[in-house]
Amino acid sequence: EVPQGILDFCAERGVKCETHADLSEACQSAQVLYVTRVQKERFETEEAYEAVKGSYVVDKEFMDSKAPKDMIVMHPLPRVDEIATDVDKDPRAAYFRQMENGMYVRMALLALLLGKRSP
Repeated sequence: EVPQGILDFCAERGVKCETHADLSEACQSAQVLYVTRVQKERFETEEAYEAVKGSYVVDKEFMDSKAPKDMIVMHPLPRVDEIATDVDKDPRAAYFRQMENGMYVRMALLALLLGKRSP
């Protein structure tokens, strides 16, 4: 769940926030689905992690039947099991482009830090 403090912070600044427990419901009008793994290190017990792990998976069936046709899927990678590999060839899968663009940004930042300038 999103901590109440974050929801309050957003509300104070006029930012509309919605929370959903159902992935299909959350995606109905979304343009971007940003998926992350369930982070084991954020759970206090192994049992709590196991209860949530794998509770949602974006797969081809979901993309074909529930996801808007213009919604892209992003992910910071590496993935565990939250996005099935059968989504990789879907044109809405943007995570490999995201990864490549991130590489170029990191290269540029390193170049700037090392004093390299464009000619």
